[in-house]
Amino acid sequence: MANQVRISLDAMGGDHGPEVVLPGADLALERRPDIRFALYGDEAQINELLEKYPRLKAASTVHHCTVSVKMDDKPSQALRNGRYHSSMWRAIEAVKSGEADVAVSAGNTGALMAMSRFCLRTMANIERPAIAGIWPTLKGESIVLDMGATIGADAQQLIDYAILGGAMARALFGIQKPSVGLLNIGVEEVKGLEEVRTAGRLLREADLSSLTYAGFVEGDDLGKGTVDVVVTEGFSGNIALKAAEGTAKQIGQYLRSAMRRTWRTRLGYLLAKGAFDMLREKMDPSKVNGGVFLGLNGIVIKSHGGTDAEGFASAVELAYDMVRNELLEKISQDMVSYQRGGFQDRIDNEKAESQKAGDQ
Repeated sequence: MANQVRISLDAMGGDHGPEVVLPGADLALERRPDIRFALYGDEAQINELLEKYPRLKAASTVHHCTVSVKMDDKPSQALRNGRYHSSMWRAIEAVKSGEADVAVSAGNTGALMAMSRFCLRTMANIERPAIAGIWPTLKGESIVLDMGATIGADAQQLIDYAILGGAMARALFGIQKPSVGLLNIGVEEVKGLEEVRTAGRLLREADLSSLTYAGFVEGDDLGKGTVDVVVTEGFSGNIALKAAEGTAKQIGQYLRSAMRRTWRTRLGYLLAKGAFDMLREKMDPSKVNGGVFLGLNGIVIKSHGGTDAEGFASAVELAYDMVRNELLEKISQDMVSYQRGGFQDRIDNEKAESQKAGDQ
């Protein structure tokens, strides 16, 4: 591995563009001095801001792009107008060409996934990529996927997600055999959709060397940290993510309102300020910012579009860790050890038997 980690940035992505991307990159560089950046976007705007960050300027190259993908662009529109020319596309293309090890963007999620999939293509034997997010838990952190890359998933795709998530847990947490659970409406084997039950049965029978299948988990297990990796399809995964973000904001608002209510509560806040600061730190979304696109022939990190500089720095540092800990190599190793073809045959046979029974 090279001594430096080369990161390409979509400097125009997100709600604030270079105003957040550049100071965020500078913060990450302060903590990870072996990063080198390729900045893609409006050259005049980037260079003007770079004068405020001499350290970042010395570690970066700037590549002018005439097109920026808008946050409300449809994926098809972004592909049509931004392919080959936009800052988002060229940041991804740098990974494909080997000029960068990983790309980071705070831009339009749908457009970023569409461009990443079109440019990098999916890995062999992976039908669909997934977005994996880091979820704060009572025990630390876990990985949840898919967070909204695609809607719905069959049994084979859920098994693929389990393998992808397990590889990410090995790379991020250093766990040799992470525990993996399938999100379901109950822990009993007879509950849930047929595709989820089938995936669970096959994962249990597979006894994969790269992960420990822990069975079904429920929604409250996300916060408990019951398993290292929670697997679900994108529809329910995205709803879970947005519900958790909303709940965190709701609790924060409740606390602020309660603390301002009377002089006694204000005094109580001052006495317990240390505990409240710890709670705020734990619930700060900027500390776990960054979704990893898994299943592609390259690494792409999606930062939250409305994040601040600290949050963007977290996404950059996540990108750094995925490269340093050889995420793609771990995924490739796990896929080789998993005899996908045999399981697909079993899934197809089970579907055929089920269809035959239904016709009768």
